[in-house]
Amino acid sequence: MGFPKDFLWGGATAANQYEGGYLSGGKGLAVADVISGGTKTQVRKILIELADGTKKWIPRWEEIPTDAKPVIDENTYYPSHQAVDFYHHYKEDIRLMGEMGFKVFRMSINWSRIFPNGDDVCPNEEGLQFYEAVFAECKKYQIEPLVTINHFDLPLNIALKYGGWYSRKTINMFLDYCKTIFERYQHQVKYWLTFNEINFLRDYSTLGITEASDYNKQQQSIFHVLLASAKAVQLGHQINPEFKIGAMIANILFYPQSCNPEDVLEEMKVSREFKDFYYDIQCRGSYPNYKLKEFKRNHFKLEKLPGDEEELQNGTVDFISISYYNSAVIAKQKGDAEKSSGNQLGGIKNPYLEESEWGWPIDPIGLRIVLNRLYDKYRLPLMIVENGLGAIDKIKNGTIDDDYRIDYLRRHILQMKEAIEYDGVELWGYTPWGCIDLVSAGTGEMDKRYGFVYVDKDNSGKGTLSRTKKKSFDWYKQVIASNGESL
Repeated sequence: MGFPKDFLWGGATAANQYEGGYLSGGKGLAVADVISGGTKTQVRKILIELADGTKKWIPRWEEIPTDAKPVIDENTYYPSHQAVDFYHHYKEDIRLMGEMGFKVFRMSINWSRIFPNGDDVCPNEEGLQFYEAVFAECKKYQIEPLVTINHFDLPLNIALKYGGWYSRKTINMFLDYCKTIFERYQHQVKYWLTFNEINFLRDYSTLGITEASDYNKQQQSIFHVLLASAKAVQLGHQINPEFKIGAMIANILFYPQSCNPEDVLEEMKVSREFKDFYYDIQCRGSYPNYKLKEFKRNHFKLEKLPGDEEELQNGTVDFISISYYNSAVIAKQKGDAEKSSGNQLGGIKNPYLEESEWGWPIDPIGLRIVLNRLYDKYRLPLMIVENGLGAIDKIKNGTIDDDYRIDYLRRHILQMKEAIEYDGVELWGYTPWGCIDLVSAGTGEMDKRYGFVYVDKDNSGKGTLSRTKKKSFDWYKQVIASNGESL
């Protein structure tokens, strides 16, 4: 049996990490454009200017004073400004995807390329034409675009002028953006995702809010994002009933450290807070009771308008998409237990699993568990739209032998096959992350590479940007050609 004949094999990218073309073609500033680069041992920072004119650098996750604004330093490297320059290499890159046999290409549209300030009356035609050309190039190779509408990307003006997603006005600006791209590309794009890793929208770089640790402000902002997503789903279906619009959630599988009921209970609480809450709203259309009880304990009340609850109910998604890189171990009492890293969230070291160079646990069986739990609970089709191994690739004699990446992907694909063939999970597609090397979202570095194609660029932004196939390129080409049978 194996994978369905129409299974969507491909790869995934994000505009702010891949596209570049900073301010080209009428593009405006995005929040990502004011975040500096970093490395494995350094943090990314934002330069802010205070009301008195003084400037200082702060880590990107720190709160920004309400009287400050992010500014750009001409002597600083900002990875998003060029990224790996898909803006000028899109024909070459899509040709390489076509050579691998991609059936689908997950990409994102840069909001500030369509509406440079977010609140513009008219969209930027040059930006619209760029994506039109990208989709036409995909069609040339029979590649289906899977478009993320908002991938950690917010016009800077919305953050500065309106306070980001804390303002309800941002919902209407987002819907104007959605309406524009839905109508323009309705005959070129079938598959859409509203927000990337919606459960990671927490701070200035993603929500555009300065006081990220303010519980009330954060929860109100998240509500506005979830409401905007539900409204976008309905709008898309009105414009083209054939659209398939999905959720995208970062899924880390959590294990309790022991069978101690306290550890099991703690795992349940972490899972609810980190991911289940978002699935419940986007798939079932209402806030779960455990979240409402949390609000009550925190003396918080959502600011809603009449009809908002109906909007959530009517805007449930057509399918679920996830990122899956690793699992994590949770305990009530952590003590001096050895720590582990992961996709934005770490845990306790799992003695049964090996780890990547960045300390992320490698857990292919965990992916099968995740797919089963999601399908059993929500009965919606699934897509894995991010999965992969970040590693330092070395060029030797003009080649990159990334057998470690092949091994990682092979083991995860085998578990996908098990989930489909033996468990009956409905899985639509698989788009490994960073199919062509791009900038790391977490650190802004290039050393942490995921792609089947190597891009000549270093952590400081230097390089020719030339593309070189890795060993995994031909391996993945074979996987796709055999529909997952030849691994």
